[in-house]
Amino acid sequence: MAVEVKIGVQHSPREITVESGQAAEEIERAVADALGGKEPLLSLVDERGRKVLVPAEKISYVEIGAPAVRKVGFGAV
Repeated sequence: MAVEVKIGVQHSPREITVESGQAAEEIERAVADALGGKEPLLSLVDERGRKVLVPAEKISYVEIGAPAVRKVGFGAV
């Protein structure tokens, strides 16, 4: 199951949003390593296999959660 990750970057008005096939625990460990100084870059792989690299010193916040389910069709409001 895909996990949605939102990364806030310093001095940028927009956040980076990645849907990753990695487990939430694996992403949390990568974030902790980057923010703890073990890794200079936060490296994540999205669902299509593309790698997203963010310099650790530029990270403002990271939000890890499940992706929103897209609803199809019409429903009562």
